[in-house]
Amino acid sequence: MYDLRIGFGYDVHQLVENRRLIIGGVDIQHTTGLLGHSDADVLVHSIMDSILGALALGDIGKHFPDTDMKYKDINSMILLENVYGIMTENGYEIGNIDATIAAQKPRLAPYINEMRKNISETLRTSIDNISIKATTTEKLGFEGRQEGISATCVCLLKTIDNK
Repeated sequence: MYDLRIGFGYDVHQLVENRRLIIGGVDIQHTTGLLGHSDADVLVHSIMDSILGALALGDIGKHFPDTDMKYKDINSMILLENVYGIMTENGYEIGNIDATIAAQKPRLAPYINEMRKNISETLRTSIDNISIKATTTEKLGFEGRQEGISATCVCLLKTIDNK
């Protein structure tokens, strides 16, 4: 019998000029990128918050504060690796992840499989356990005005199966 825990994550970053657009660990060619202390990978941040939330251990700001210069421009996949360590130290592994990215542009569908691969490898789980979807907001809200990108995520954690 598994002990199951559910977590929810949400993140948003502003689109600005002269920044790279990195989502799900993928460098996407675009005219603007996401503003943040780290690389501002909105998808990975929402995934980390969902995992930390499932563990009742706060959020990424608690673990990787934007006041700490060691996290300045850091690759969020490195932070996800750290969250993986926290998760396994607490006796859990990924059951599954379901995430949605909201962005009017660029079109993200061509990058989804690479994002899934990056995240599944970092979290040491089957790619079949990682669902990532992208949607527009039909030109409504800050995403629709191309002012920013948001991501939501729900994850299911289960106790590590030590067969």
